[in-house]
Amino acid sequence: MSTPVAIIGSGNIGTDLMFKVKRLSSELEVAAMVGIDAGSDGLARARRLGIATSHEGVAGLVALPEFADIRLVFDATSAGAHRHNNEVLSAHGKRLVDLTPAAIGPYVVPTVNLDEHLGAPNVNMVTCGGQATTPIVAAVSAVATVAYAEIVATIAAKSAGPGTRANIDEFTETTARALETVGGAGRGKAIIVLNPADPPITMRDTVFCLVEQSEIDESAVSASVEAMVARVQDYVPGYRLKQRVQFDRVDEPFLPALGRAFRGVKVAVFLEVSGAGHYLPEYAGNLDIMTSAALRTAERLVQVAAEGALR
Repeated sequence: MSTPVAIIGSGNIGTDLMFKVKRLSSELEVAAMVGIDAGSDGLARARRLGIATSHEGVAGLVALPEFADIRLVFDATSAGAHRHNNEVLSAHGKRLVDLTPAAIGPYVVPTVNLDEHLGAPNVNMVTCGGQATTPIVAAVSAVATVAYAEIVATIAAKSAGPGTRANIDEFTETTARALETVGGAGRGKAIIVLNPADPPITMRDTVFCLVEQSEIDESAVSASVEAMVARVQDYVPGYRLKQRVQFDRVDEPFLPALGRAFRGVKVAVFLEVSGAGHYLPEYAGNLDIMTSAALRTAERLVQVAAEGALR
């Protein structure tokens, strides 16, 4: 039997997530979708699918008859709105999967640390850049010591909605922290680029890792990265390496990123992420990887909850 879930946020991310749950998941069922724009395409589509809706935000969700049966809520709003939504829903005992950069709960990247947070009442999906690049930093960290990781996430300007644009600062801060706390880097830095090219470009991510070792096993690093890419592809088929992992020797008397001398190896990984086209255009891989990661996380959370209830 499917677990009833709700989605807060009827924009691009929330609507794509609704279609993913309906098309891909046997574990979950969208029982309600709410937003704050009565005329949004997401709410209109939800109504046509027979899903309960409200344009009164989290208060409207709580007022719906379906609310009592909902076990998990996806929040696809904004960092500021999520803080309020979490406060309201936590009081009702609802679990949350947070697709904003609010980071109230622990960062979760499915291929890296999902099983460490299965009991958390609120889990945070980091950011699109974090979901794309943290697995790579973790893969390098698994076989070498990463002193510093820097990522550049380049996305089509057309795929950056008002929520993304309003949370640029939170994006960079949250992603950088995830590179450290989940990816294992000593220090992390994140940069996002909104590319206005027309036709729109597919999401591209560059990952630089500084490994403070004069000699590293390049084949082991490459194998670790390639294995991680395959694991992410299990739920994001459009996630791929653009070329082989690159290695360069670095010997600097002063490296600004670290504020000190550095001697070691720079590992460079180049990625591309295209979407599945469930609701969003294929170039919007940045949004697709967030909804795909959230779906994988929610399915695992409800599976574990069901197993616990049966014991």
